Amino acid sequence: MSTLMSYAALICVVAGLGAGLIALLAVGDPRLALRTALDLWLAAGLLRLVLPPSWQSLLAAAAIVAIRQLVTRTLHVGTSDEAANTPHRLGR
Repeated sequence: MSTLMSYAALICVVAGLGAGLIALLAVGDPRLALRTALDLWLAAGLLRLVLPPSWQSLLAAAAIVAIRQLVTRTLHVGTSDEAANTPHRLGR
């Protein structure tokens, strides 16, 4: 069972890289690409918690969650600032 979870976590890491790259190429928004990759990397970290417990896996999952939250909040603030500085044109 632990081998299966290790492979599933590895697949999530690779899928995060691939999905982030595809999102970047398809949409052209690096923020969306980063959020997509971080979501799959979070899934990989959580899958590793299923493996035999260790402090290293717990700290890795906590670090991924903290980084994801920090990046998401930073990107959200950047988007709000851009929206506030952009004049709205109705019907034009």
